[in-house]
Amino acid sequence: MVGIILASHGRFADGILQSSEMIFGKQDNVKAVTLMPDEGPDDVHKKLEDAINSFDDPKQVLMLIDLWGGTPFNQASKIFDGHEDSWAMVTGMNLPMVIEAYGSRLTEDSAQKIASHLIDAGKAGIKIKPESLQPKEAPKAAAASDQPTGTIPAGTVLGDGHIKFVLARIDSRLLHGQVATAWTKTTKPNRIIVVSDSVSKDKLRKSMIIEAAPPSVKANVIPIKKMIEVAKDPRFGNTKALILFETPEDALTTIKGGVDIKTLNVGSMAQSKGKVAVNQVLSMDQKDVDTYKELEKLGIKLDVRKVPNDSPENIDPLLDKAEKLLAEKK
Repeated sequence: MVGIILASHGRFADGILQSSEMIFGKQDNVKAVTLMPDEGPDDVHKKLEDAINSFDDPKQVLMLIDLWGGTPFNQASKIFDGHEDSWAMVTGMNLPMVIEAYGSRLTEDSAQKIASHLIDAGKAGIKIKPESLQPKEAPKAAAASDQPTGTIPAGTVLGDGHIKFVLARIDSRLLHGQVATAWTKTTKPNRIIVVSDSVSKDKLRKSMIIEAAPPSVKANVIPIKKMIEVAKDPRFGNTKALILFETPEDALTTIKGGVDIKTLNVGSMAQSKGKVAVNQVLSMDQKDVDTYKELEKLGIKLDVRKVPNDSPENIDPLLDKAEKLLAEKK
């Protein structure tokens, strides 16, 4: 795996490492290197060397640095000398760039190939509100896509006529950073679909979800009935969908309606009145517990994970814990 160094003036590199792991999960072969006020170039040089020597494969190293021409960059350049054939350096480090690097190295073992598209990722993460302040970009040539445009006549069969579910997730936060970056990068959907009767009627939440989608993936918010119709519609045969449910009850209703979901990723369920916390991100009431048990009876695999790098957790002990805590509250 490509080793990644995050280097900065001050503790910026430490902070961006912590932030990126909150979104993408704990990372191996990633080191933060900082230049502190009481340190000099030699200190940074030594930290960089130690970081590189700690990597499993120091033949492939990607250095993401805060500022071109600063001390971290200058010292990294000295170490980079002689490794131009395999290492890479990118300055202007920001969070979207770091997350893109994490995702890219899951399928790419060349530091230079990863670096070649990080600038676009960094730029894409820079947006302004109100949108009227955003600089106008020159129109780009339309890229080839297997996604149809315009109205498609009913009965048209695209692909094999069956929608593909790359991930079905229960997450009370719906489309947020971990989904828009980590899960989207690893599952590669071409459409994100939020399935919720309540959210589909909320114009503000719908708008926020659509805006939160990654640049290359279209997001939709639809009611459960519409999802059941979409799953049976052959016009969605070329669609690779990441499905998001706000509650396990919505997921159960959708599956009972005939949507062929075999595995549900259980991500997070927020604390609210009547619920008990069973771990750091999951809270349940008795209705939730009963719903998960019914899903298991239907043969649905429940994959408890916040981010792809987490190890899957067995939900049964969590259900037992929830019932015990709920009983104690009575």
